[in-house]
Amino acid sequence: MVPYFLNSLMETGLVICLYMTIIFILALARKDNSIVDVAWGAGFIIIAVYSIIQSGEVDIRKMIVSLLVLLWGLRLSFHIMVRNSGKGEDFRYKAWRDTWKYFVIRSFFQIFMLQGVFMLIISMPIWFINSGIGPPLGPWDSIGLLVFGIGFLMEVIADYQLAEFKKNPVNRGKIITSGLWSVSRHPNYFGESLVWWGISFYALSFPNGWYTLIGPVVMTLLLRFVSGVPMLEKKYAGRPDWEEYKSRTAAFVPFLKFL
Repeated sequence: MVPYFLNSLMETGLVICLYMTIIFILALARKDNSIVDVAWGAGFIIIAVYSIIQSGEVDIRKMIVSLLVLLWGLRLSFHIMVRNSGKGEDFRYKAWRDTWKYFVIRSFFQIFMLQGVFMLIISMPIWFINSGIGPPLGPWDSIGLLVFGIGFLMEVIADYQLAEFKKNPVNRGKIITSGLWSVSRHPNYFGESLVWWGISFYALSFPNGWYTLIGPVVMTLLLRFVSGVPMLEKKYAGRPDWEEYKSRTAAFVPFLKFL
């Protein structure tokens, strides 16, 4: 099990390194590091396809997991591409471009390669499952599909509600507080975390599959405490309407204000 795990880890790491290097070169040419966000979802699709091809074997669990990754990845990349179209570089990357010394080198390692490392860790359930043949489908697979479905629908609905809110000129400069956004300040992020918990549950049917739970744990921590909630909320800090909304609405897990 250990040699198989390490071999899959090394192979997937090399694929991700090559992929993120190509995205970095494209970002340099476009002078827009925001494309790394579009490439995020697509990267997991590449991992799923590559890991199946390398294994040389296909079973029903691999097909289900890879189709779920394909569904999630295509939807997310397309959504971000449409959302960012015509808006220039995202404000976070623009701020770093304006303030970082040795921007090209630093962005390669701190943006692209760092995201590659997180992609490798978060995708652990994918390449773990796709690199071998597991036991027949069982309860964990059913639970995984249910959790994935809830998370995916929550992410899709939250993104749709936000997009529709922003389309209305009356809402310019306002903060959405309706729909799923009335029970969580970041329902799309919470939905995404559930997606990865759902995918990881498919690995629990394997011996030592619980190792792969590090993937959804890292994703959840990133979204809640690092690159998701904190970075976005910093933009609104101090606004009276935001502070009022913040005081009565859970940050991440719906209805649970302390989370």
